[in-house]
Amino acid sequence: MTETATQSDRETEQVNESAAVDAAAVDAAATTEEPGQSVAPAESDVEDVVAETDDSDDADDDADDADEGDEEDRLVEEGEIAGDYLEQLLDVLDFDGDIDLDVDGDRAIVSIDGGDDLAKLVGRKGEVLDALQELTRLAVQQATGDRSRLMLDIARWRADRRDRLARLGREVAERVLASGDREALDPMTPFERKIVHDAVADVEGVVSESEGAEPKRRVVVLPTA
Repeated sequence: MTETATQSDRETEQVNESAAVDAAAVDAAATTEEPGQSVAPAESDVEDVVAETDDSDDADDDADDADEGDEEDRLVEEGEIAGDYLEQLLDVLDFDGDIDLDVDGDRAIVSIDGGDDLAKLVGRKGEVLDALQELTRLAVQQATGDRSRLMLDIARWRADRRDRLARLGREVAERVLASGDREALDPMTPFERKIVHDAVADVEGVVSESEGAEPKRRVVVLPTA
């Protein structure tokens, strides 16, 4: 009787051990990724991934804003350096004038206005103004180490010139639209040609293009095909 009980106990232990092994195998299978299958991440893991993505997007936006802020700061600095340089120039010449600083797109804008003698700094067809602009750009480059695209205007010469050229571009575009004949304008600087091109682009039915070589490159307005 004792021997039979002992044998029964051993069989019971073997059954329990087998059941434990089977349970362990089931657990292992549940946590092992089969080929071609993927284990779905826990909900908390998904939330962490989404949060990390959102943080990354926010970081990119912050970086873009920082770059734009740095660019604007650089242009403001250019304007301030140019303003100091031009103020010294006016003092040397004993000319009166108010210096205004601004930023337009990717350019620093410096304007001098208010003095009776400022027309002398413009010259014939803006030749003196162009020379002063280049000198001011060089002064900025010497101070910052970077090439400057600063725009200088004196006594509103460039502003008035822009208005006149925009009006001319629209008038020529309307004439070409009415007649159907191409029309060539006088030679202009790249700055002046861009103003005319922009004005012509606002009139439907005509287009403009530049032809010729500098310094005699000019705008031609012609009807669209």
